[in-house]
Amino acid sequence: MNLIRFNQHPVFNGMFSDLFDDFDKNFMFRNNEVKGLVPSVNIRENDDNFLLELAAPGMQKEDFTIRLNNNVLTVSAESKVEDEEKTEKFTRREFSYGTFSRSFSLPKSIDLEKIKADYNNGILALTLPKREESKAVIDREIAIS
Repeated sequence: MNLIRFNQHPVFNGMFSDLFDDFDKNFMFRNNEVKGLVPSVNIRENDDNFLLELAAPGMQKEDFTIRLNNNVLTVSAESKVEDEEKTEKFTRREFSYGTFSRSFSLPKSIDLEKIKADYNNGILALTLPKREESKAVIDREIAIS
């Protein structure tokens, strides 16, 4: 079986190839370079807490804002990069802005006073500890009446 790439069709070679590539990048959001997309989140649970990991590479911990309001945890970030290169004949300026916001409704079993956050290697990790009373395991037999 042979794999054939979509853009190898004769019509797409040349100038139409670039046009469709730009269309995909700008309108179909298939390019990894698109800024401002919502980062991926992993949520894990163990006996003592929930661990929420948010993938946000290339950011600094100062870029993040984490707010808690009525059991809703909101993680947002804004980054701004401005690059300028000047020579005798030209000036090149590039701007890059990225923002996102994610909100999570927390269960009542979370101890809101003990939530911790850490940013390391492009991963924002939030530890959401469970309350002691929610850790109690009830194991009993229920009688049928």
